[in-house]
Amino acid sequence: MKQDIRTRLAALPKVELHCHLEGALRLASLLEVGREYGVDVPLADAEALRPLVQVTYAGGDFAQFLSKFPVLRKFYQSPEVIARFTREAVADAAAENIRYMELRFNPVALASTRGYALADVCEWVSTAAQAAAREHKMQVELIITVNRMEPQRGREMLQVALDFSSRGVVGLDLAGDEVNFPAEPYVPLFQEARAAGLRITAHAGEWTSAASVRYAIEVLGAQRIGHGARVVDDENVMALARERGVAFEVCLTSNIQTSVAPAIKDHPVRQMMKYGLAVSLNTDDPGVQNSTLTDDFCHAHRELEMDIPALERVVLRGAEHAFISVARRAQLVADLQNEFDLLSGSR
Repeated sequence: MKQDIRTRLAALPKVELHCHLEGALRLASLLEVGREYGVDVPLADAEALRPLVQVTYAGGDFAQFLSKFPVLRKFYQSPEVIARFTREAVADAAAENIRYMELRFNPVALASTRGYALADVCEWVSTAAQAAAREHKMQVELIITVNRMEPQRGREMLQVALDFSSRGVVGLDLAGDEVNFPAEPYVPLFQEARAAGLRITAHAGEWTSAASVRYAIEVLGAQRIGHGARVVDDENVMALARERGVAFEVCLTSNIQTSVAPAIKDHPVRQMMKYGLAVSLNTDDPGVQNSTLTDDFCHAHRELEMDIPALERVVLRGAEHAFISVARRAQLVADLQNEFDLLSGSR
């Protein structure tokens, strides 16, 4: 019997380049941890907690979306909890048939509740991610995320990223409120990171203009852009991104929940791809969004009219821009293509 489209897309091997650990926490786990450690939030049941840590409304904005993360910081109560959240995020990715994942996290966020050293937090996340990757037979790398609202911690963040570059940390990311906190204070930090061999990605053109994408590419040295939907507003910036081979980490459900686009059918990703920009599909914050990567693939198929071969090409583009060596990227692309061929033969 012919499989329905969701079953086929669920089985599709995938690549995840843009997923925040802090936004990938299971609601059931938050409830359990909250009760165990007496976290000061409503814990009567999952529905009491949900509005504080998940998007439960339509037509929100970036401020409402970001408001979930200070609440989530309250749950990082022990090394064991942080390791558990990491293992579960990887396990949930494996359940979506994600073969390669770059899991990004902000050590300051994970350390803040109990005042942990950033190096300790990175140790717990790295160890848990590597163990979970082995268990689920997938590849997991890490990206350190610097929050625009915490410039005083930037130097520490770069140092732990460099210290853990042999433990799975492959890149540095700039995230947070791009409307009220410009990227300028971070320029020396990111230039130093790239000179030291770290790969660079930056949230840009999500809630501000295409000019922020240009700035991230030309000044921060970004090799990938998180979201970047507003790049379509300036053809010169699109040309710059295409010329330099900069890839865009598109997150459909997230962009709808923060009103980057009014509906998925209106998302500019098709325009980006038509122009020849490298695009991958990603979750962003699956726990906060209450969604999965398979959900986004289904949206892309149904509402953006992307057939399975087109979605396979999107997966391969993501693999081609993974923050790993040229040899590993080539092997990842070959392995994914082989799986696609096998699946195609069974359809």
